[in-house]
Amino acid sequence: MRGRRRLFPLLLLALLPGLCHGREPAPGAGTCGSVLDFSHVFLNWGSGMSLVSFNSIQTGSGQQSVTGVEASDDANSYWRIRGKSDSSCQRGTPVKCGQAIRLTHVNTGKNLHTHHFPSPLSNNQEVSAFGDDGEGDDLDFWIVQCSGTYWEREDAVRFKHVGTEVFLSITGEQYGHPIRGQREVHGMSAANHHNYWKAMEGVFIKPSLDPAKHDEL
Repeated sequence: MRGRRRLFPLLLLALLPGLCHGREPAPGAGTCGSVLDFSHVFLNWGSGMSLVSFNSIQTGSGQQSVTGVEASDDANSYWRIRGKSDSSCQRGTPVKCGQAIRLTHVNTGKNLHTHHFPSPLSNNQEVSAFGDDGEGDDLDFWIVQCSGTYWEREDAVRFKHVGTEVFLSITGEQYGHPIRGQREVHGMSAANHHNYWKAMEGVFIKPSLDPAKHDEL
């Protein structure tokens, strides 16, 4: 009986790392400052579309366009993860599920944005890129919706707009000239399979609970 009592604390200590695993960021956690290519997850077509933006193309409201391009590998598909303020999301800090972030287009310095304006093809809500040098307005904030404690790079996630409560989506509508073949990106009020996105290639900042300590992967 005494032997069993001695074994119990040892077993408890052995199990503690597993019990606490969900509270610590995994090595693959999405982090502030990372520069990523986001691919839409097509559940019904079985292919991916990268989220891109071009400063030469404007939306119906006159802002910079955001579209979906198949298998894009150029610089127009890269976005930097930032917080609602830079101090709230320091470089290397893991992003929590439910946290509000900004996605800043690397090439143009504009933020992923949406507002109450109809998208041209589907008549959903227009999504655009807005602001200068990473500074726009309060319609640039998106909540990361994921299932765990932290945003894991391998997970499919949703981005829900803070101001208008729509989800970043693609449903397949294609533009004609001058951006033939690119697909409309818009905001949808319903959560469904059109809203899933996944982080692909890019510069990943190694997660750390201490923002002063970080590394690039």
